[in-house]
Amino acid sequence: MIKYYTPQDMTLWSGRIDDENDFSAFRWHQWVQRMDLNDESLKPFDGKMVFGILGFESDQGIELNKGRYGASAGPFAIRKELSKLPCQFNQNTKIFDCGNVTSKYTSLVEAQNALAEAVKKILSLNLFPILLGGGHEIAFGHYKGLSNYLMDRKKKNLGIVSFDAHFDLRPYDKEKGGTSGTMFRQIADLCQERGDKYNYFVMGIQKHSNTQSLFDTADNLGAHYILAKDIINSDIHKIEQKLEDYIKDLDEIYITICSDVLSTAYAPGVSAPQPLGLDPEKILILLKKVLQSGKVLSFDIAEVSPRFDHDSITANMASILIYAVVTSLANHIFD
Repeated sequence: MIKYYTPQDMTLWSGRIDDENDFSAFRWHQWVQRMDLNDESLKPFDGKMVFGILGFESDQGIELNKGRYGASAGPFAIRKELSKLPCQFNQNTKIFDCGNVTSKYTSLVEAQNALAEAVKKILSLNLFPILLGGGHEIAFGHYKGLSNYLMDRKKKNLGIVSFDAHFDLRPYDKEKGGTSGTMFRQIADLCQERGDKYNYFVMGIQKHSNTQSLFDTADNLGAHYILAKDIINSDIHKIEQKLEDYIKDLDEIYITICSDVLSTAYAPGVSAPQPLGLDPEKILILLKKVLQSGKVLSFDIAEVSPRFDHDSITANMASILIYAVVTSLANHIFD
């Protein structure tokens, strides 16, 4: 049984109804179904495009990192925006709401372990995981679940593609666990412990948001990174080529988006706002480039903090990025 887990109350999925029978008029709230991951009668799906949404209700990592808490309400806010989306895919595409893991009643370490177990369960059911944060500490539990799943299948070369203003490679106490600023260093240590290659590519880094020590750590770990200003000012095709070079030797890819990579014009509701952040159109181009590889195993978006949002702009932006992932994979259209 997965600890610190609750299935979703589906009354949240509601909205306008244009037609109760014509699928072409459906919105997500009419199509998303409930799934209880602790239901022992669940059987793997047969390989059709099936997505599993899972929330991580936590901002413990943000508080430990001395950031602005509030992202634990992110999964609720994102689901509200997802409910309104049109079903721009065929009826073979299924979407399940797999509930939430919370850190409210336990330590962050235990919550991340529970999240890892939930991710592994979703993958074992042949679902594509879409995780909703919550603080970016979601990344360590998410990656650990992916790694555990792939370890059973003897696949080793898992790579991270991250969109983030921060490296999140800070030092941490191995006894106490990490924060929302340490996950990718924790992942590096996990890879070393398991004899796996550490593959980390992060786009959107802000020089004013990272110490020189963090740049040095990234270099020492062999991380790949592109500054936000270089994405803004460069030919996007050059960035796409760097992505291609990185992903060509990977077996599987985990995509993670920290909402603070975006300009505050598009994402005011985050722990660390970025006035000089990225335009979402650039992110969509690069996101679809990675999806086009056919290697993407899982996706999450983190740091949506309704407490600081304006008119649900940030939650809506997150829902649009998720919409792009689902429709691109379901329809095999990446432009």
